[in-house]
Amino acid sequence: MSDTSKDSSTATMASPLAQAVSRRALWGLLDRKERWSLSRRGRVISVLVGFSTAVLLLLNVQPFLAETHRVNSNLLVVEGWIHEYAIRGALEEFRRGSYQRIFTTGGPVTGSGGYINDFQTSASVGADLLKHAGVPPEFVEMVPSRVMDRDRTYGSAVALREWFRQHNMAVHSINVITEDVHARRTRFLFQKALGDKVAVGIIAIPNPDYNAKHWWRYSAGVKDVVSEAAAYAYTRFLFYS
Repeated sequence: MSDTSKDSSTATMASPLAQAVSRRALWGLLDRKERWSLSRRGRVISVLVGFSTAVLLLLNVQPFLAETHRVNSNLLVVEGWIHEYAIRGALEEFRRGSYQRIFTTGGPVTGSGGYINDFQTSASVGADLLKHAGVPPEFVEMVPSRVMDRDRTYGSAVALREWFRQHNMAVHSINVITEDVHARRTRFLFQKALGDKVAVGIIAIPNPDYNAKHWWRYSAGVKDVVSEAAAYAYTRFLFYS
């Protein structure tokens, strides 16, 4: 082999080693490597996709959370903590439907420090508000819960389930009334507590303080939707009974 060929072969073999050395610094502590990055077109497409996703969320998250899905039932359940506008909605639903009974649910009133007695619960408050609104007292049954923690809605649903069992009441379906964006989470938790043999309907009463179609323009709307979206995600994927 000629000296020229040997030199060429040596240079070829040394080239990768030289490249490897040139890509390192600080005695081999740092490496320099090639990487892929978005081109101008890629960045434009990414921005458009992100913007489109944000618009879709703005338009659909509120209706998704504030679902209304009635089932055929003569039993109406009202979450006792709801505000008076939702109590008026419950009265209208009672008059419009063929309900034979209204159950109010809920645990200790916020700020009471815990369970004291059944009459200092949201179930009792809701029952009184319904009666004052015009529902005949004989149709109203309060079902209080003693739960006052992060799973209050589920605790209320469990208390209702136990009341049905204690009174040997065979229940096949109920409709639950709650406020606006709390609806989907409420339905999920009541269904979880009552089981698959009970059809759970849900009725969301719109919040009159803001326009639901443009909820992001109102501080109350942003607070309600964002907090309920996070709470529903937790309930749907992390909650266990």
